[in-house]
Amino acid sequence: MSAAGLRVAAAAVPRQGVIDEEHLGQMTFGDRGLEREVLEIFRRQAAIMLGRIGGSEAAAASAAVHTLKGSARGIGAWRVARAAERLEQARAEAERSAAIGELTAATVEARAAIDARLEDYSNPAAVGS
Repeated sequence: MSAAGLRVAAAAVPRQGVIDEEHLGQMTFGDRGLEREVLEIFRRQAAIMLGRIGGSEAAAASAAVHTLKGSARGIGAWRVARAAERLEQARAEAERSAAIGELTAATVEARAAIDARLEDYSNPAAVGS
């Protein structure tokens, strides 16, 4: 991809935090209870999918990557979705290894952001902010 193409692609990437708040709000219709439920599901599912990616045969790992990518897109975890997409496209073993590392780091970051958000839900004063 050319330098101009990279700038255009980078401009298309949301600049929000780890989780795209606007996207998540649209997907959950602004319902904080549904938002919490969706984030809890993603958090659990992400751990399961990472385990399958690292410890399964190619077909099962590929399905797990695809599932994680879709789930990440659903909550606006764009870095996770992009990393999963790169892993889907990786062919050489070194490229796959690097993509798995990137996906793991992005997923850990997303899960940490979700943990903090879920903790805020437990604090009534933080929920209204």
